[in-house]
Amino acid sequence: MNLDLWYTEKHDDGLGISLKVKDVLYSEKSEFQQIDILNTHFYGKVLYLDGLVMTTEKDEFIYHEMISHIPLLSHPEPKQVLVIGGGDGGTIREVLKHPSVEGVVLCEIDGKVIEASKKYLPTIAGKLDDPKVDIQVRDGVAYIAAQKNCFDVILIDSTDPLGPGEGLFTEEFYTNVKQALKPNGIMAAQSESPICNKREIQLIYKLLNKVFPNVHTYVAPIPTYPAGYWSWCFCSNDTKPLEFINEEIQAEIEKETKYYNKDIHKSAFALPNFVKELLE
Repeated sequence: MNLDLWYTEKHDDGLGISLKVKDVLYSEKSEFQQIDILNTHFYGKVLYLDGLVMTTEKDEFIYHEMISHIPLLSHPEPKQVLVIGGGDGGTIREVLKHPSVEGVVLCEIDGKVIEASKKYLPTIAGKLDDPKVDIQVRDGVAYIAAQKNCFDVILIDSTDPLGPGEGLFTEEFYTNVKQALKPNGIMAAQSESPICNKREIQLIYKLLNKVFPNVHTYVAPIPTYPAGYWSWCFCSNDTKPLEFINEEIQAEIEKETKYYNKDIHKSAFALPNFVKELLE
């Protein structure tokens, strides 16, 4: 029997995204959330958490390259990196392309996301077993509170501000992130869709501006995320984006990336008027 199966993620009452499904590869309720990996006709394997698209084989490179390379190339020599969330492993894969990185901690609250990603999403999670990677299956909020002056770059690769990701969107959390950074350290975090998540973005940036002297937004298209348009925040005590870019390493990174390049790096900070108004 040829079944016409579609999975629809509703972003709100009037918007969503539907993907035609070949089969269900994995479905389990963990201690924290519902985890599903579906094999779809157009986007390949898709990881859903609590019914929301986290990553797909076809477009994941955009998100993972943008959250990783812009902050790391803005640091003169990132050696120690922390990724909070990101159990699918895509951000880890991109971080490890930087030769100066000596160690990267992955702090993911849900070990079942890591296990499922390793088994069903090897092109994304393939670097999670690298000897430079220290996997900490624990709450990122508690972990970061105990870290002081030890990371060059911190990447908040979190889910939306609900469920297990809710604690990553507070002033206390961002203050602890700031304290965990070394001098000249940089934090980058996903900050939702400027089209669909206006209230969340305003909350996030209000909190960030209380904590960091330098807070800047950059954007890129993510086809399977709400409205297909996404944002990240670049935060630091000392560093502003585009003041420094490691062009030698950038040239090497460009040889391996599918979306990121030096022109994208600069243009990502050029915001359309409606995003500027939203952040004001």
